[in-house]
Amino acid sequence: MKKLSIYIVLVLVGLMLIAPTNASAQKKVKKEAVLWAAEDLKWEALPGGPPGVMSVTLWGDQTKGPYGGLTKFPAGFKAPLHYHTYDTKIVVVKGAYTYNGKEYGPGSYVFVPGGSKHESGGVEDSESIFFIEQPGTFDIKLIEPPMEKK
Repeated sequence: MKKLSIYIVLVLVGLMLIAPTNASAQKKVKKEAVLWAAEDLKWEALPGGPPGVMSVTLWGDQTKGPYGGLTKFPAGFKAPLHYHTYDTKIVVVKGAYTYNGKEYGPGSYVFVPGGSKHESGGVEDSESIFFIEQPGTFDIKLIEPPMEKK
């Protein structure tokens, strides 16, 4: 029992010594505001995405790991049945995000778990813009329709 008490005290002392060091390191990192006006955002073709889909990376790198950014679907865009490896968090900014046939308009939040098969798209009458965040690289895995028997 005495050994256990000594061990617990040593662990607590170690944690108390590590915590200030970690906080001190965070204070040394220079933090600056990031301010991008909408007209300064550089829209590019979504890497690995369907034709016509555009994106702006706000942080991270969607080709290498976690990221956050904006995605734009052209009017009438529809993606066939597919899934993504990682969870996807979406907030609709303009138009609507269509998930399995249901439209979610501006201000809506959509969470799609990684591996969840779904159809998605925008709306017919306008482009759709949404904020997207994923904890890993962006991918789109199409679900092949079954082959017809002859």
